[in-house]
Amino acid sequence: MAAPLTYRRVARLRDQDSMDESRTLTNSELYQSKFDPKTYLDNFYQFSDNRRFLTFVLCELSQTFSSGKYKGKRLIEVGTGPTIHTLISACEHFEEIVVSDYTDSNRRELEKWIRAEEGCFNWDPHIQFVCDLEGRRTPAVVKETLRQRIKHVLKCDVNLENPFQPVTVEPADCIISSLCLEAACKDREAYRRSLGAMVGLLRPGGVLVIIGDLNETFYTVGDQRFSSLNLSQDFIEKTLCELGLSVQHLILQQAEDREANLKCDYEASFYLVAHKNCDRS
Repeated sequence: MAAPLTYRRVARLRDQDSMDESRTLTNSELYQSKFDPKTYLDNFYQFSDNRRFLTFVLCELSQTFSSGKYKGKRLIEVGTGPTIHTLISACEHFEEIVVSDYTDSNRRELEKWIRAEEGCFNWDPHIQFVCDLEGRRTPAVVKETLRQRIKHVLKCDVNLENPFQPVTVEPADCIISSLCLEAACKDREAYRRSLGAMVGLLRPGGVLVIIGDLNETFYTVGDQRFSSLNLSQDFIEKTLCELGLSVQHLILQQAEDREANLKCDYEASFYLVAHKNCDRS
């Protein structure tokens, strides 16, 4: 379940009772019935509306993948949501891509774009931005490459030991996850288990890319409020180390005027690249 970065906030949750109430909303049934991908995409992934965050993420992804340092047979994105922007720079470097999400509506939205169906979300501005940034490919080539290399759209539950149960996916050379685990996990122990399951999908020596939010307790999609697990940078780095990964790169983008933010209460977004140590199976 890929959680969005910013949404119109219904109310500020500052006291403990409100935070506890918010956390009770993080469950699979709520996402399946209430998460609206069209509202999410139309309101929050229009390039002109959320340019600051999108340019941050797209520039970091370009820096990670455009050199060709990270490449291989398989890339898995865990909790793709209805989005494809995280795959633009990476798609030409991997033979096959697996995308995934818990909610049926998000997977249908992905499939609409893959099949270039009428009414699918327009990712052209995001693709054009990356093409201009990298100066190598044309948008038409990128779209065709990405559509051809997405081989599977799978149901994913990050709270399971095998997130793709009952499907078994071969280990990946790269795993990407964006704004997913903090939305899907009820507490830090659940986050650690889910991150461990994700790392288990990665071959030794593979690369993990995580995009997420720090110190956020909730966000909204339209009028529907969802909880977010409050995470610190130290906790994330320590957990990755315990799971046998070495953090290679971590950069933050601070929220603008957090106290006046009417969309959500995150403190900062982070972009992280980590390597799985070769002695870990």
